[in-house]
Amino acid sequence: MTSKQWLALDPDRLFVSVYVDDNEAAEIWARDIKLPPEKIKRMGEDDNFWPAGAPSQGPDGVCGPCSEIFFKPDGASEVEIWNLVFTQFNRVGAPPNNLRPLPSKNIDTGMGLERTAGVLQGVKSNFHIDTLLPLVEGAAEVCGLRYEPDTENGRRLRRIADHVRACSFAIHENVYPGPNKEKYVVKRLLRRAVLDGRQIGVHAPFLHKLVPLVAQMMKRPYPELGETTQRVSQVIEKEESNFFATIDTGLDRISRLFAQMQADGREQVRGAEAAEMYTTHGFPPELFETMAAEHNLSFDWTGFNREMEQHAEDSGAGHRMELFQSSPLDALKKTLSGTQFVGYETTTAEAQVVGIIARHELVEQVEEIGHQEPICVVLDKTPFYGESGGQVGDRGEIAGRGFRFEVIDTQKEGNFTLHLGHLREGKLEQGSAATARVDVARRQGIRRAHSATHILHYALQKHLGKHAQQQGSKVDRDFLRFDFTNPSAVTGELLATIEAEVNEMAETGAKISWRSLPIAQARESGAMMLFGEKYPDIVRMVSIGEFSKELCGGTHLDNSGQMGLFKITSEESVAAGTRRITALTGSEALAHVRKQDAALVETASLLRVPSAEVPTRVAALVKELRELKKQASHAPRSGGVSADTLLAESRQIGGVRVVVSEAPGAEADTMRQLIDQLRKTASPVAVLLGAGGEGKVTLVAGISRDLEAKGINAGAWIRSAAEVVGGRGGGKPDMAQAGGKHPEKLSEALDAAKKSIEAMLAG
Repeated sequence: MTSKQWLALDPDRLFVSVYVDDNEAAEIWARDIKLPPEKIKRMGEDDNFWPAGAPSQGPDGVCGPCSEIFFKPDGASEVEIWNLVFTQFNRVGAPPNNLRPLPSKNIDTGMGLERTAGVLQGVKSNFHIDTLLPLVEGAAEVCGLRYEPDTENGRRLRRIADHVRACSFAIHENVYPGPNKEKYVVKRLLRRAVLDGRQIGVHAPFLHKLVPLVAQMMKRPYPELGETTQRVSQVIEKEESNFFATIDTGLDRISRLFAQMQADGREQVRGAEAAEMYTTHGFPPELFETMAAEHNLSFDWTGFNREMEQHAEDSGAGHRMELFQSSPLDALKKTLSGTQFVGYETTTAEAQVVGIIARHELVEQVEEIGHQEPICVVLDKTPFYGESGGQVGDRGEIAGRGFRFEVIDTQKEGNFTLHLGHLREGKLEQGSAATARVDVARRQGIRRAHSATHILHYALQKHLGKHAQQQGSKVDRDFLRFDFTNPSAVTGELLATIEAEVNEMAETGAKISWRSLPIAQARESGAMMLFGEKYPDIVRMVSIGEFSKELCGGTHLDNSGQMGLFKITSEESVAAGTRRITALTGSEALAHVRKQDAALVETASLLRVPSAEVPTRVAALVKELRELKKQASHAPRSGGVSADTLLAESRQIGGVRVVVSEAPGAEADTMRQLIDQLRKTASPVAVLLGAGGEGKVTLVAGISRDLEAKGINAGAWIRSAAEVVGGRGGGKPDMAQAGGKHPEKLSEALDAAKKSIEAMLAG
């Protein structure tokens, strides 16, 4: 690395920069790419021909020779279309003399495909080539703008086009927006594009409208995009809607913060401010940083991370216990390669105890007294399956001469299988011979559920589409939980079809087999592989008949017929674009069906209809209940009084029960109903009720038939009270009604009614 060589091909149009050791290397390089000698121009160390943005010069500025190919359009700045880096040094510390030779040197090379397309099509920007410009203009259209390349909005539209294209491809491949790993990349890209749209002036979801255009522009190289535009659009629209719900509040707060910072002369967004925006308002810190940079403000990432760690501690999320924080297995790792797993072939194995861990310490022996914290036993080989891949760990026992150890869970740490449990009998010593026995009935239930999970995965893809890929699972004894990508809920009818499909596959008794093979061979055989998963060079492929091939390390049945009954118990959403099915197999599925049948029979008995008519009868009852509630809501109000309360407050005059009372808010019909109830239960009785409203009074009086026979008249009785409230009334001898216009005098009117009935009864 002693000299810099430049080779210029037609210097006005195309030139190649080469940073090499000597002139001979430059000659060879030029000859290899077939440059005519007359097109080559060597430039010396003093030539001022270094393009902006190229690597810094000198041995301390790079990690090896590098070269670039540039194109210089007429009247425009040069465009780098190809780059090669010959990596041969490791940079250690600060210069000078900070480069160390790499043990294995390499070449990193790549062509900017879209930049080259731009050169060939004679446009100034990658975004103006034939596969991108229509998308940029489409973004302008949905945002209600005209695309002007040199404006800020022009730059925003280009970013929108770029992000929606990337996200359309990712979601097509079942990488949905989410909180972790590649899913968070998709979420960030979408939210950045939404922010651009919002800053342009768009206030509603718009990105999803561009998905069909993405598919159209890419239909020649990627025709499969056209098959998923509806699903991809739905996912993007949902993510947009979620973000638009919080973005306005966030933007308003951030704008006020920036104004205050400017007033205070402060140039950095504090970590606490960013953390508060994220935890309280859901505003992503990356977008916050971008907006800060647009205002020439820095962003305190260190402070933000510190605040988020504290938030996790305060909320309890930071207290995650590792299995063995102090790594007591380190000593075993130095002498042993791990635990040999023989559980695919057998559920019983003769083994040797090679490690005992109690209270997070590696010990030689143990005699257990307390059983609160489990002990860990490590064997040289084991039939116990350690929890992984969604399958729970095995249970069972490890027994030897003079001891019995109950295994309540099995975990993995590296290549070691950890048997967690309690010593139930005797003393356990390192080096002891032991027989490891898996709980066979439980293992068989797990095998049923795991094989059913693979068949369910096949059925979901068959009936929903290839996008319905696994996003997570849990497999336990005759229980499974399966998460998969799908933009909406699966209908009850389709769930029934999928359930029937799984049961049909079980009935075929298809052979279940597995073998280890190179990853490339598994891919060629059609094994399902999940996007984003990292697989080793040698993988285990589980095949069920001719319809299911998946890479899996779990335990499975010998044939699908051993699965027994398969029953879906629920389908629900767990995240945007991710659904969850919970199901049962074998004895648990049968018990569930029997329980449902028993409930149906009992319900039919209560309704006094055949079991088949229960849905119809229940629907009728629901309709009836709805009507009754509707009637109740429109029924006259009783003012909070009842016949019983009125009777309890009555007094007797000459053997007659007299009720004179206020019924706040009650209507005349309600008061008449109350009087009728009292006349039926408490004869002889005289009742007068009153209610005051806005500028009016309603009075109702009623007497029993035996009082009417004695000459008592309800109409005459009510007149004494009506006169007090400025009204009058009348009616039949046994029931009369009156009105008034002075509700403030209602209590006086009731007092007058009491005196009047006393006089009538005394006469």
